[in-house]
Amino acid sequence: MSEDQSGFARGAAQAREATGMSGDVTAQTRQDVYSDHPTTARWTHVALPSADIDASIDFYTEFTPMELLDKRTDALGHGAWLGHPDAAERPFILVLIEFFASSGQEGLGLLKPFAHLGIELPTLEAVDDIAQRGKEAGCLNMPPTEMPPPVGYICALNDPDGNVIEYSYDQGVYSTAKTVWGNGD
Repeated sequence: MSEDQSGFARGAAQAREATGMSGDVTAQTRQDVYSDHPTTARWTHVALPSADIDASIDFYTEFTPMELLDKRTDALGHGAWLGHPDAAERPFILVLIEFFASSGQEGLGLLKPFAHLGIELPTLEAVDDIAQRGKEAGCLNMPPTEMPPPVGYICALNDPDGNVIEYSYDQGVYSTAKTVWGNGD
């Protein structure tokens, strides 16, 4: 592993080494592991490091509509996939990774101060509710606030690693996507 490798490349090399993978693989020599694949290129996930994967799973299943899809442990640490169970045809998941200290991976709470994950809620009251629940849990980052279009009515919570999760109402993501791309039917 060269000194100038990014954390991503370094982690990939460590994972290959830890699982005994070696040698070059090409499209002609690689065997598929899974039988289902997208028909076109798709954005499938965002991955965040976590200091305590169980605390992070608890946070995301409590304060978002996501559910645990998979949880694994390997030589480098623990991993979890969370997503929407009604999105099997077009999954988009949050990947959480708790690296073991021996892995050499560092850097938690990367989504701050402005970077964030966004969740659009169906009602203004749902934003107020999540903000109240976050306040009671001690993780409220920003109380409900009306912002200029297209942002809408928002609040924000911090996950256990300090990442910011924004909750919005009337942000326009759904409306704009339907106007530009159609309704998906």
